[in-house]
Amino acid sequence: MSHNQLQFLGAAGCVTGSRTLLGCNGRRVLIDAGLFQGYKNLRRRNWERFSPPPDSIEAVFLTHAHLDHSGYLPVLAAAGFKGPIYCTEATRDLCEILLLDAAHIQEEEAAFANRHRFSRHHPARPLFDQHQARRAISQMETVAFGHTLALGEIKAQWYPNGHILGSGSLLVQAAGQQILFSGDLGRPADSLMRAPEPPPGCDVLVLESTYGDRRHLTIDAKQQLADVVRETVHRGGDLLIPAFAVGRAQLVMLLLHRLQQSGEIPSLPVYLDSPMAIDTSQLMMRYPDQHRLNVGQCQTLFRHIHYTRTPEQSKALAAISAPKIIISASGMATGGRVLHHLKRMLGDSRNTILFAGYQAGGTRGARLVNGEESIKIHGHYYPVEAEIQQLDSLSAHADNDEILQWLRKMPVAPKRILINHGEPSAADHLRVRLQEELGWSATVPAYRDSFDL
Repeated sequence: MSHNQLQFLGAAGCVTGSRTLLGCNGRRVLIDAGLFQGYKNLRRRNWERFSPPPDSIEAVFLTHAHLDHSGYLPVLAAAGFKGPIYCTEATRDLCEILLLDAAHIQEEEAAFANRHRFSRHHPARPLFDQHQARRAISQMETVAFGHTLALGEIKAQWYPNGHILGSGSLLVQAAGQQILFSGDLGRPADSLMRAPEPPPGCDVLVLESTYGDRRHLTIDAKQQLADVVRETVHRGGDLLIPAFAVGRAQLVMLLLHRLQQSGEIPSLPVYLDSPMAIDTSQLMMRYPDQHRLNVGQCQTLFRHIHYTRTPEQSKALAAISAPKIIISASGMATGGRVLHHLKRMLGDSRNTILFAGYQAGGTRGARLVNGEESIKIHGHYYPVEAEIQQLDSLSAHADNDEILQWLRKMPVAPKRILINHGEPSAADHLRVRLQEELGWSATVPAYRDSFDL
């Protein structure tokens, strides 16, 4: 008798490390291969030997390019996975940017730690390097939205879900069953990305729950951003916005541009200090059908931004005394150039650090938002005197109301629902809402749980 099995090798009990193994009559495919981020006990999993053996996996299906979904691919390939990695064209383009940048940052941070001897590991080494990232990128094969990929008895289709460029929900047909992986759901009224397409019918639904216990504030994000800018300028400080290089950085730029055009905020210089975010911004012009701006609007927007590509240009920002806005990655302040800006800016009460999206537990971003008085960066503690703010309403993730709104468009109720990609409280809250409001029963898997379907 033919059957399917799902095993949750990540994004179970947490929002990172998305890895779901589908077994179909002895064949194995992996849906997403992400990095664990945040708490140390989670990050340690990135270094553990992957089970099952990577060479036993036939293919990887990728929902989108964010590192908590794609960042483990170089490690998997280095450990023996030789199969194809299927994804949309924009996801492949973004992965080339994201994976090479992640490798570069890890190489730099390992070298920095070895120079200054603050790592417990001697020598410190990157999880993966640029050579390994390029190997994984070379294994990627693209599939257009709505087209069917046939891999023997396993078939897959991607449906745009509005999270970032290239992002999609994934419908897998295997052994007579339809299994839908929601991926990270975008928002129906996002200023930049198009709304998620309605979900197709399925037998089994694997549903994300990042904001499963929250509703985004109804306040106008643009107005909230304007207030933060004006208050910071009034104090004579600088505004630093740690923003995810893919999606959030571009949305922040768009809102700042519109606020300056309308005269609601002073015409301050805006610096995009992230080569990855700069490259991603250029990609938006290649895929205008996936977001709400046309090519002309993109060109106008980017013309008003100062790009700082080189480390020297980034360091030179410290010498500019006039008030300015710096957008820099990473969005949770886990690494990259934003750390050097934080070291310089945290100790000055005139400055504002504004987080523009979800902060996973255990990250520097979460600790700053939660009010910690000092933060460790590169082996040293820095006192937090700057104003810390967060714009939750800029999130690229659907909240619990928006998730239910999407689910109500399903043609039929799924026979089985498995909730992943959420902190325990978020996943369980969404489970209860599904039961009480839709009458759908759902299960929240634990790490490494397996389910016969």
